[in-house]
Amino acid sequence: MSSLHSPAPWDVRRLPRAEGKNFLVTGGNAGIGYFVAEQLAGTGATVILAGRDTAKAEAAQVSIRARVPGAHVRHIRLDLADLSSLKTSADALRLERLDAVVCNAGVLLDEPTRRETRDGNELMFATNHLGHFALISWLAPLLTATPASRVVTTGSFTAKSESLDLDDLQSARDYRPKRTYARSKLAQMLFGFELDRRLRAAGSTTLSVITHPGGALDSLTPSRPPVHLRTIGERLRGLPAGLLLQSKEAAAWPAVRAVLDPSVRGGQLWGPRILGIRGLPTLEPVQGHLADAALAALLWTATAALTGLDPISNLR
Repeated sequence: MSSLHSPAPWDVRRLPRAEGKNFLVTGGNAGIGYFVAEQLAGTGATVILAGRDTAKAEAAQVSIRARVPGAHVRHIRLDLADLSSLKTSADALRLERLDAVVCNAGVLLDEPTRRETRDGNELMFATNHLGHFALISWLAPLLTATPASRVVTTGSFTAKSESLDLDDLQSARDYRPKRTYARSKLAQMLFGFELDRRLRAAGSTTLSVITHPGGALDSLTPSRPPVHLRTIGERLRGLPAGLLLQSKEAAAWPAVRAVLDPSVRGGQLWGPRILGIRGLPTLEPVQGHLADAALAALLWTATAALTGLDPISNLR
């Protein structure tokens, strides 16, 4: 796994050009994912928004084109909670090259009742982790056929203080919404680190990079009609929180850097500079549960069994 180093200076407002490249952003029609897509579209690349809601995706495209004249942006339908549909979504890309996938989409429930997908998987774990694992499995041949492509997995700083119970991955015995969410994001991040180890072992040039956005609030986020509208009242109420947290526009910076910065290496973790919560994107140490390669390997095996897929096996 890559160690800390001193990357080249990075200006979040002056991104390198990326004409001719294709970037897929899951959940790119709203929230942080929208701003990842908007910023990537500004580089001249083609950005594909992947999400369930076609109307929201169309609204996001309208907003991006208003901010980025001539933007190359389109949509494919993607429901990460429906494992059987993901091959169809991958095939719908109709691309000869895929330079990066940003695994950003996620669901956070605050309901006290545990919910399952139609496959019988706990909804947050299925959407945040299993769905992205399966999606990357189907996209693996396209990614590895594209030199120096990247898989960017968006985790959460809440995952750092959580632990993973391999005997209760689906939170069947211990369901607490916030904890189950944090564990699903920890699983996602462990997948990103293990994916890079396996890509290196397979001799692939594809990189797997892990990021987290820190803390972001709608009240600090600039308006992007018709996707997001911020009132003056919301802006004023959000000012105190701005001392600790940030906008979703700024929260997109680590993922955007992980996609574009040529100095980024596989197996790295990128997040906000100030206490890991806000600020410019910076390289973070990989430690604690995130550095547990044995745990990540066991999780990979369990996930492959649950999905019936394996991103590395699909390379062969």
